[in-house]
Amino acid sequence: MLKHNRTNVYDFNYHLVCVTKYRKEIFTSNQQRTAMKDILKRICEQRGIEIEHMEVMPEHIHLLISFPPLMAPASAVKAIKGVSARDWFKAYPETKQLLYGGHLWSPSYFMATAGNVSKQIVANYIETQMQRSARIK
Repeated sequence: MLKHNRTNVYDFNYHLVCVTKYRKEIFTSNQQRTAMKDILKRICEQRGIEIEHMEVMPEHIHLLISFPPLMAPASAVKAIKGVSARDWFKAYPETKQLLYGGHLWSPSYFMATAGNVSKQIVANYIETQMQRSARIK
C-alpha cells in the first residue's frame, strides 16, 4: 500500500529482527511479551514508524515496519532498540541482572527489505524502459 506525505510517496517495508544479549530468554510470560509490544508500539508511533506486523518471542522480536524515506533504516533501529531497552528496564529492573553488562539487545540485528515485487521484476522494468520509450514516440 502506498503511503503519502507532503513531499513523497513511498512503499518501504522492512523486516527487523532484534535478539536479546546472548539470546537470553527475557520475554517469558504473556505479560512481558505484551509489555514489550506496548513499548514498541509507543516508540514507533512517536517516531512515525508504522508497524505492519509484530511478534515478541522469549529471546527476540520480529517487526515488519515502514517509515518515510527521510529516515535512515539505522536511525529507526537505533530508536527502537535504545528506547525499548530503557523503557523495559524501567518496567522490569530485575531483568537487567540476567543480562551481561545490563544490555537488553545484542549490538547486531537483521534487517531486510520486503517488497511487493521481486528484484528481478524491478531490474527487468528498468532495463526495458528505453525500449518502452522508443515505442511511445
